[in-house]
This record gives sequence, structure tokens and C-alpha cells, in this order.
Amino acid sequence: MKNVTRTICLTLALLLGSVGTGCGPDFDKGLAATQSGDFATALREWRPLAEQGDARAQFNLGVMYVKGQGVPQDDKTALKWYTLAAEQGNADAQYNLGVMYYNGQGVPQDDKTALKWYTLAAEQGNADAQYNLGLMYEKGEGVPQDDKSALKWFTLAAEQGYARAQYNLGVMYYEGLGVPQDDKSALKWYTLAAEQGDADAQYNLGLMYANGEGVPQDDKSALKWYTLAAEQGFARAQYNLGLMYEKGQGVPQDDKRALKWYTLAAEQGLADAQYSLGVMYANGYGVPQDDKSALKWYTLAAEQEDAFAQYNLGVMYYEGQGVPQDDKSALKWFTLSAEQGYARAQNNLGVMYYNGEGVIKDNVYAHMWGNIAASNGLEKAVEFRDWVGEKMTPSQLETSQRIAGECVRKQYKGC
Repeated sequence: MKNVTRTICLTLALLLGSVGTGCGPDFDKGLAATQSGDFATALREWRPLAEQGDARAQFNLGVMYVKGQGVPQDDKTALKWYTLAAEQGNADAQYNLGVMYYNGQGVPQDDKTALKWYTLAAEQGNADAQYNLGLMYEKGEGVPQDDKSALKWFTLAAEQGYARAQYNLGVMYYEGLGVPQDDKSALKWYTLAAEQGDADAQYNLGLMYANGEGVPQDDKSALKWYTLAAEQGFARAQYNLGLMYEKGQGVPQDDKRALKWYTLAAEQGLADAQYSLGVMYANGYGVPQDDKSALKWYTLAAEQEDAFAQYNLGVMYYEGQGVPQDDKSALKWFTLSAEQGYARAQNNLGVMYYNGEGVIKDNVYAHMWGNIAASNGLEKAVEFRDWVGEKMTPSQLETSQRIAGECVRKQYKGC
């Protein structure tokens, strides 16, 4: 499942003469003053108009107080002027009021009041408000959670070219939220958002081309969209690009480029990339072989519960690669990996119990872990389990089988 990025935006642009007609000269003089950075003149021109009830002047005063332009920054005073303009139907003021109530800016946080003002602005076609209203219905903030209403408001904003709404629509069609699942519609909305530079949409579009969802499978198109997202710093796209270069999918195989993209993703904390980087350093792919660097990246991924990294880290401690040999540390990492169901780690635990390495020698537990690894499809574990079993009494075998069943029921935890 792909998570929808949720952003509440605040409009801070001054309201120009495009809204309403008959702008008086004083209003125009205020606009001209702001364009030259003369906020004192703008304030002098607009305050009397605002006090006389001019909604445009009231809105612009609100903007000035939020930004601290020509006046001390003051959210409470901004709220006052936005409210006066909003009550006269000014959509931009209604939207900004919604933002202030949603964020608790100059006023106690209040989702219901935010929803009220967003709704009024959205009904006038304000795309920012439509998008934020969609988010509130999607999350159930200030209103019961309602995917169909979220879909309605995202659609209205998306049809105005609002990229984040287009992305969220893509997610809803892809996952079947508030609408029947529809890959082709998801692809349509992701494409529109991606073409505007939305990195989430670019990444998801890359996935759809890579997997052939709603479109024929196409590695070159996947590579294109992953690259655009990766160049914006999207870690998962960087990792997927690394995979494509490593495997030569849609591009000539290139370990150095794979290393580059894995590194960028790994430095952002992505465990999959950290593990892949560890593999590259351990084997000297695209970089000189370096056990210490492999150990570093495996450790970072292992600490994020990556089972493969935990296993490889166990191997390095067991064999003393890049680190002093240490059976207890090997046992620790094999155990953590085994608890996630990784059969190789489970079998290695069995070997350590059989040899008494880092733990008291115990054929019952050696057989148990070998048995579990074998049941998880590891062929060499079958041979190990049976070999240990030949050295056990019938009572020990019965105990081993019983505790293996208990271990499986506990999902390998605390065995």
C-alpha cells in the first residue's frame, strides 16, 4: 500500500484586482506599493478600505499580518481581518481561515471550524480548499471518515490541475478507496501529477510500469519515472533505480550506478538500500571489496529489523569478517533474523546450538531450529536436522518436535 502524502497549504499571495470589479484608486495604489516593497504605503491605503468593509483589502491586511509585512507579525490580527473578509464570501480568506483553525495558528486548533471554512471556499472552486477538504474527509478530521467525499473533493481539485490532488486520486483508484479499484484511472491521475513534477506520483508511476499494472510492462518507462523521482531525493525511487542498474533492467548493467543510487537512498535511512550497499561492499561490486563498510551498512539495516542484513551480520561476526570473531554477537543477529522467519538464520542457530558456539551445547534446540528451517524450505536444513536426530534419544526427538511446534505458534519469538 502506498501512503498518501498529506499536506495542508497556506495561501499567502495578495489578492489582486482579478477578484471582483471596480477596484478604486486607493486599492490599486496599495497593490502598486506592495509590488515595490513599500508596505507602509500599502497599509496606509488598505486599512481605511478594510475598515469600510472592502473584503479584498481585509484579506490583504490579513496576509500582511501573517507575513509581518509593514506591521509586526500577528496571527490574531490576521485572523480578525481574514474573518471579516471570509464572512463576505471571499474564498481566499475562507481558505486561509481554514488553515489557521486547522493548525491552531492565532486561535485554538479546531478541525470542525477548519472544515466549515474549507467547505465554503471549496464550494466557490478554491482548489487548495478542495484538496484540504479531501484530506480531512480521508482522515476523518472534524467529520466522520468518508472516502467517497474525499474522492469528490480530490476530483474537483485534480480537474483544476492540482498535482497533489491528482496524486491522491491515483492512490484511491489504485487501492480501491471510495471507488472501485481501477489501475487505468490510477495511471491517468499519477501521470498528470507526475508530469507536474510530483515525486510521489513519479515513483508510483514507475512501479506501475515496472509491474505492468494498467499498462504493458515497460522497464524503460519505469526507469524514466524512477529517475525523475530519484533526482528529487525520493529514497525508494533511488533504491529501485539501484536495483535496475544492478540487474540491467531497462538499462545496461552498471554496478557503479547501482552503488550511487543505493548510497543516496541508504544515507536517507532506507534499510533495503543499506542492506544492498552492504552486499556490494562485501562482494566488491562497483567498489573495492571492503568488509568494514559492509559491516557498517549491514548494521544500519539490521538495526531497522532487516532480516537479511541481520543474517549477514551474524555471518560476519561468526567468521570474523571486518570485525573480531564473536559467537555471542553472531548468535544475537541470527536469532533476530530467525525470529522473522528467515530459514538460513534458523539453520545457523541450529548449528550453533549443536556446536555450543555462543550458547550451551543442546541437541534438542539444534534439532528444533534445523526442523523449523527445513519446514521453511531450506534443503540443507533437512540434512542437518536428520543428522542431529541420529544422535538423539526418542525422548529428545519428541521434545524437539513439541517445542518446534510451540515455536511456530509463537511465530518464532522467544523460542
